[in-house]
Amino acid sequence: MKTASLTDVGRVRTVNEDRMLVQESLNGFVLAIVADGMGGHQAGDVASQMAVDLIRSELQTIPQGASVTERKSRLQAAIEMANETIFQFASERENYHGMGTTVVAVLADEQSVVIGHIGDSRAYKVDAAGMEQLTEDHSLVNELVKNGQITREEAGHHPRRNVLTRALGTEATIEVDTADWVWTSGEVLLLCSDGLSGLVSSDQMLALINTGDALDEKAKLLVDAALDAGGDDNITVILVSNIVEPDLADDHADGEKR
Repeated sequence: MKTASLTDVGRVRTVNEDRMLVQESLNGFVLAIVADGMGGHQAGDVASQMAVDLIRSELQTIPQGASVTERKSRLQAAIEMANETIFQFASERENYHGMGTTVVAVLADEQSVVIGHIGDSRAYKVDAAGMEQLTEDHSLVNELVKNGQITREEAGHHPRRNVLTRALGTEATIEVDTADWVWTSGEVLLLCSDGLSGLVSSDQMLALINTGDALDEKAKLLVDAALDAGGDDNITVILVSNIVEPDLADDHADGEKR
């Protein structure tokens, strides 16, 4: 597997409240996290940084070869622990009352991916055939769409499109959505904050990811597309590509294996 990641403050905000983490070698897994913080007095960046650090720390002892079921359980528990810690931290400090963050996190190996998420940061699966959103936004406009009160197109321009119905750290307990799927060589996982998904269409994201460029360049193209569309929010992108590298030792016995 290969990874690429990039974050940008955007064209309007002065502080980047997004945080991301990629750990490529976690006992045989890739761990990737995107968190998009919210709250005044720069509390958003505190919440998102805490979320990333706490979830990462909690997952360091996951055993090699852990099953999908165990990975889902461990990831859910890590996110719930982060929620409790952030909520307690904010409750004890007046300047941080109400702070919170979205989070989307994955534990992937070459056979399967496990996702845990809260909020409206998203995970997508991308291949040559198309793009599939794997997470469901915990947002007011998504509830309105599901209830038939507005269309999906109207949701993209709704004045309350940034209102979340669920976030990490805003309540003492939280419900974590988890999912898993089997993936194959050639598929790409995209994690992003709404600074990308809110400004760049799925069709445009698909076209940029399916270019022949290297993974790092694909990430840059996605961020640049959001900037070109106005860049009115922080933008964060993580790409994980399920490409099984050939064993170079077969051809170069004395060379360095990648």
